[in-house]
Amino acid sequence: MIEQLKDVPANIACFRATGDVTKEDFKKVLVPGVERLLDRIDKINFILILDTDVKDFSAGAWLQDAMLGLRHLLNWNRASIVTDSEGVKKFTNAFSVVVPGEFRGFSKSELQQAIDWTSEKN
Repeated sequence: MIEQLKDVPANIACFRATGDVTKEDFKKVLVPGVERLLDRIDKINFILILDTDVKDFSAGAWLQDAMLGLRHLLNWNRASIVTDSEGVKKFTNAFSVVVPGEFRGFSKSELQQAIDWTSEKN
């Protein structure tokens, strides 16, 4: 399941993933949330808090994720993945080298830092 978090700065789209994550979660929650942000500020500042394992994402969810990334490739500004998985954080940090925008991995204990960085507060 994916839910959009509302108690964050207005220039970011922030989501929490829990349990099984499906294509429908992306289509009904994540993609519309990102689209609303783009309508307001024309760039993507994005946070995904992983309270589930990446193995819990369905193939359809991964496909929707890739399509969102490609459809708005040049709009990505800052993206944070918040997780306690060292592998996911390393992948996120490396991803920043090959695509437009900045991508960073943060630990769950660093959530406020992720919010501040993603919202361009610092």
